[in-house]
Amino acid sequence: MLPLNQIIQGNCVDVLNDLPEKSIDLIFADPPYNLQLQNELHRPNMTKVDAVNDAWDQFASFEAYDAFTREWLTACKRVLKPTGAIWVIGSYHNIFRVGTIMQDLGFWILNDVIWIKTNPMPNFRGTRFTNAHETLIWASTGKGARYTFNYHAMKMLNGEKQMRSDWWLASLATGAERVRDDRGDKAHSTQKPEALLYRVILSSSNPGDVILDPFFGSGTTGAVAKRLHRNWIGVEREERYIRAAQKRIDAIEPAPFDQKTFDVKGKKRTAPRVAFATLVENGFLQPGQKLFFLRDETRTATIKPDARLRTEDGFEGSIHQAGRHYMNGSPCNGWEHWFVEENGHYVSLDTIRERYRATLE
Repeated sequence: MLPLNQIIQGNCVDVLNDLPEKSIDLIFADPPYNLQLQNELHRPNMTKVDAVNDAWDQFASFEAYDAFTREWLTACKRVLKPTGAIWVIGSYHNIFRVGTIMQDLGFWILNDVIWIKTNPMPNFRGTRFTNAHETLIWASTGKGARYTFNYHAMKMLNGEKQMRSDWWLASLATGAERVRDDRGDKAHSTQKPEALLYRVILSSSNPGDVILDPFFGSGTTGAVAKRLHRNWIGVEREERYIRAAQKRIDAIEPAPFDQKTFDVKGKKRTAPRVAFATLVENGFLQPGQKLFFLRDETRTATIKPDARLRTEDGFEGSIHQAGRHYMNGSPCNGWEHWFVEENGHYVSLDTIRERYRATLE
């Protein structure tokens, strides 16, 4: 049984190796960055910067960090479902080493997302550019593996425009979101803002999925997962972080769950599958009817009785194959690229398919 909605204290590799194989839908990992800070950092007014100097971020060498990274990523790959995915966040100190190891282990990188910080910490010494971003790697379990991507949800969050891979978000968890200890000091030095995890979790999981965070820290992953009605598992070594995270998550009261409200999968993904042949068999399209590729009267095809298309130059195949033929082998979604003419207007095959689906309701 999975320890759902619990924080497990311990080394993440040991804990993950005790979990069932192929049981996790999504992993978000915020590992130590190996920042290699050598000296205290001060502002121009000589006040000390509260930088990340925790023992858990210190490694003896790059080789030691690489061995650590390979070990926890291997444990993550074992517990991910074949349709699962992983997000790993880092800075220039570690993300390139992490990415190489991920590829060596067989993960398939889908995107690198740049989190551009709207309020970054300045470079007080003036010796380098201000470090104003961090990088997230999003990967599936392997080449060709299926994975969840709620494309339309991301599009709606971005003003109905396709979500880009540069995310402009605040760099600090501030106000009520900032987790503090009993003395009022920040409980964790690298707490991530909830807005960042909101995009990660909403984009690549569904209600009821199991999300694992092997470096749970202040519990941002669990907090956002709970609000979005996902199950979560946190792994954390430090007792003080566990206390702060548990208190934070316990205080969250999400809205009552309703499948229609919290399901953000696009209608096309949830609608009944309809074959092109079904439209021909049921009279929504006719054998011999002419189709127009991208509304182009010079690139047409005729519907054959067996639901294949025959193009003007003699190629025969499915709506997708015929589309690829006209696009010189490039990928083609025939439902969106082929049109019929109705009363002087072009209507896509996707619209015809929706008409048929309406008869099933």
